Amino acid sequence: MTLPFDNVDEDYLKEPRNWNVKSIKNFMLFMGPLSSSFDMIVFASIWFLFGIRDSATFQTIWFSYGIVSNLVGMHIIRTSKKPFIQSNASNIVYISSIVLSIIAIIVPYTFVGHFIGLVSIPSKYLSIIIGVPILYCFVALFAKKFYIKKYNEWI
Repeated sequence: MTLPFDNVDEDYLKEPRNWNVKSIKNFMLFMGPLSSSFDMIVFASIWFLFGIRDSATFQTIWFSYGIVSNLVGMHIIRTSKKPFIQSNASNIVYISSIVLSIIAIIVPYTFVGHFIGLVSIPSKYLSIIIGVPILYCFVALFAKKFYIKKYNEWI
């Protein structure tokens, strides 16, 4: 809900832009599998590396990871530049991203979390919830650079 208040890079506003279906398709076919591969890494890590077979624990980790990773991903794709360095979101977008990430991690330990079927998880699983989105950030930055070089654009 805070995205309408986001800052837009000045160079993006210099000329009118039309939505190009081919550009959107290229973006989806390029960045979609990258994002999905990280989801598969998390799924495999939860199942094989950590050996979690309890569905409530699995779903709770997935719930928290999904929110944190999507918020990180939003910051990566919102600009063609390096987020946090060359292009900054508005303060309200940063604050809401941080607050929502914290809520996503804390909710499983609360009455509300337990009410909706989440369970308290050991802190060692925070490496998945926090670490994988950070890793995604670096890989997606590299992929974005490659994409821009290949297609000479960023949607």
